[in-house]
Amino acid sequence: MSSLFRIGQVLKGRASKYTITTQIQDTVWFAKNHLQERVVIKSVQGHPRVENERNVLERFQHRTPYLRPLIDEIDEPSVPVTIALRYLHGDLLDASVAKTLNRRELKYVSRCVLEALRTLHEDGFVHTDVKPDNVFVNLQEGDIRFSDVQLGDLGGSYPVDSEWATSGTVVGAPMWTSPEILMELPWNTAADIWSFGTMLISLIYGGHFNLFQPKDLNRDDDEYVLGVVEEQFKYFGPFPAKIAEIADPETVQSIMLIMQNIPKEKTTPFWRTTESEVNYRDNIFISKMMKLDWRDRPTAKELLEDEWWNNDAE
Repeated sequence: MSSLFRIGQVLKGRASKYTITTQIQDTVWFAKNHLQERVVIKSVQGHPRVENERNVLERFQHRTPYLRPLIDEIDEPSVPVTIALRYLHGDLLDASVAKTLNRRELKYVSRCVLEALRTLHEDGFVHTDVKPDNVFVNLQEGDIRFSDVQLGDLGGSYPVDSEWATSGTVVGAPMWTSPEILMELPWNTAADIWSFGTMLISLIYGGHFNLFQPKDLNRDDDEYVLGVVEEQFKYFGPFPAKIAEIADPETVQSIMLIMQNIPKEKTTPFWRTTESEVNYRDNIFISKMMKLDWRDRPTAKELLEDEWWNNDAE
């Protein structure tokens, strides 16, 4: 894929000029403004993601400090839509790989992400891609190494009444994604709660750990998504019978097949995880979110009021 911008190219924004310094991904660059401060530039040809991220941030960023903010829009070149975002030192995935989060860090980043989700969910918006590498952080010295924690990458955020949500369009990265999305059912804000729970599990274990990584399957394999759903079932099943109220007959049949193919003795219920791996209070908190029927999951607001935040007796 040819790059939209070349190194050294100057972009004219409404608040500053930006000189491209590094290409990070196909659609993401680092640049420096007129004060030599680093910013993140995002632009993509022929897709609405960047325009959508701009619109979502314009709506929400003044309501919470926990979303990575838009700081400028590029006027020259005017096509495609190009935005400048706040630069942060890194993301939670890199931080977790470097060193597993301690208790205070775990709770701090969890509160920040849930506060961001609560703000989006208040207006019925779904982030759809909550995962450690979409949570950006600034680092500091001390008991908590994060001075700032902001949820980013809102290009796939859509309201619950959008065609994306009501038609059951598959969005996000499968390993972090809720079962209803993977089964192509209509989805809503509860999908983010599942993804947050998945992220919390990964942060507790540290590194590149993901509970739902299918064994012996790669992302490009046809059976990969089914493999993720099977792992979700193994740890947090069974699907309740009332799932038939919100799933079409074909999906119900697929669920029945999964349950038949993975008998109870082959499941590994998460609540049985040893306390040396996941402590009891964390396990209870996580289990509240990881419900295969989205109607059984708490809201971000309810999770922020949970007793999990009380001081640990450790």
